[in-house]
Amino acid sequence: MPGTKQLHHLQDELLGYLRELTRTPRPPQSPELELARRYVERLMSGWGWRVERDAFEADDERGTRWRGINLLAEHPSWDASTAPVFCVGAHLDSVPDSPGADDNASAVATLLSVARRLAESAPRQTILKPQLVFFDLEECGMLGGAAHAHKFRDHGRALAGMVSLEMLGYCDHRPGSQMLPRSLVGQYPDTGDFIAIIGNQNSTRLLEEFRDAMREVGGLPVETLQVPENGLYLQATRLSDHSPFWDAGYPALMITDTSFLRNPFYHTPDDTLETLDLEFLAKVAEGCWRATQRILERGLSG
Repeated sequence: MPGTKQLHHLQDELLGYLRELTRTPRPPQSPELELARRYVERLMSGWGWRVERDAFEADDERGTRWRGINLLAEHPSWDASTAPVFCVGAHLDSVPDSPGADDNASAVATLLSVARRLAESAPRQTILKPQLVFFDLEECGMLGGAAHAHKFRDHGRALAGMVSLEMLGYCDHRPGSQMLPRSLVGQYPDTGDFIAIIGNQNSTRLLEEFRDAMREVGGLPVETLQVPENGLYLQATRLSDHSPFWDAGYPALMITDTSFLRNPFYHTPDDTLETLDLEFLAKVAEGCWRATQRILERGLSG
């Protein structure tokens, strides 16, 4: 379990990333999003990651054509590895007029923290090879996730699993603060102080590994949900970049504070840094780091 001093250091680290990322909204195809992209590239390059800009075009459900850029990061410590990829990602874009502190700077900050720690402790050999992705156009219908899932499927590169970090920093300790879909009422807490791990029918082993690692973090309640049929009958479980990977047949998870089911500032100008619970976010980031490192080392077989 991480000590108090370690968690305080992690809070300070996350706060630094969040301050930079939440200066302005980061809507798709905007100069502000490009500035955020360059900020991420500078940090990642400084830690030794090689960052590729993967440009793509896609139509949203209304037929509007969008141009996006996913940032794909791999580290030279794993260059010699022919192991399957384990992908962890978070979307960098926000809706217009919202600084997107929870949605999704909280997850981007967490992914940056994971990236730094992976680079510092990169082992000689692991069962899986890490790829970290900063997705674009999630707010347009998970278009960045879809482009990347297609990239794996079309190019035949082995992908062991994928995790989407989606809104990780809002916590409310008051009873009744957590809304639930009608079918889940009574099965989960009505207090919004837990982190949720959501998988589909193909994600059992991935979900178990992530759950067990995150539950090692003291004071972090962890709840899991595994949905059938790629979440078809519970659409709220599909609202991040993991869902195109579900549809492509890959094991994938969403790690989330449950978004609009808890956070009243979702997709508003009030989704600001001041509304986040940095102690909660630091515990989530610690759990994500532990889970990622463990999965890279152990793989997902068995």
